[in-house]
Parts: sequence; C-alpha cells; structure tokens
Amino acid sequence: MKISPLDIQQQQFKVKTFRGLDPDDVDVFLQTVAGEMEELIRENSQLKEAQSRHNREMVDMAEKERELRETLLSAQRVIEEMKANARKEAELIVSEAELKGERIVADAERQLGELKSRIEEVRRQKIQFEMSFKGLLESFSRQLVFDEAV
Repeated sequence: MKISPLDIQQQQFKVKTFRGLDPDDVDVFLQTVAGEMEELIRENSQLKEAQSRHNREMVDMAEKERELRETLLSAQRVIEEMKANARKEAELIVSEAELKGERIVADAERQLGELKSRIEEVRRQKIQFEMSFKGLLESFSRQLVFDEAV
C-alpha cells in the first residue's frame, strides 16, 4: 500500500489517557514526515524525468551515430568508386594516347615512304632529263659539225 504525504498529514491516532502520546508532538512529526516525503516524491519524479530525457538523448545519439557511420561508409564507397573510375579513365586515356601515337608513327612512316618514292621518281626523271638533254646536245653538236662541214 502506497502512502502519500496527504495520508500522513491526515492520519489520526486514538488518544489514550494514560501514557499516550502528545498529540501536538505527533502532529508536528507527521507534518515533518509528510514534508520530507513530499520532497522525496518530487525529487524522485525529477530524477525519473531526467533519466527519461537522458534515455531519449542516448537513443537520439545512437541513431545519429548509426547515421554517421552509414554516411561514412557511403562516402568511403563513393571514394572507392571514384578512384576505380579514375583509374579506368586514366587507363583509357593512356591506351587512346598509345593508339594515337601508333597512328601518328604509322602515318609518318607512310609519308616517309611516299617521300622516298617521290625522291626516287624525281631522281629517275632527273637522270632521264639529263640523258635526253645530252642526247639533244649531241644531236645539235653533230648538226653543227655537219653544217660546218657543208
């Protein structure tokens, strides 16, 4: 059975005429006990409220910690994905650059071959021209010798 401060204040005792308690002393004591009990109940209530508040704060903190961990893990996954993508992109750029370099070298070699062919053609034409010109000069020279002889 719970006793409230009001129960203590309203408690009545039977008065015995012989060797009984002084009613004023009993009333003062009961008032003191009731006041103390009231204070203890109020303090207990405040402590329960504080504990409840702290429990809610702990639950909130645990939830925030869980969210923070999830965010951190998510950020780490994103960073790892970004690194992997950057590596793949770098590899792609390097392979494209190598392919482009190979094409440039192949084009240069092809152009070199074409230039060598042209040079050879020009040399051949030069030799042919020189031979034709020598032939023409010899023909003119014979004609001059023949015209002088006549």
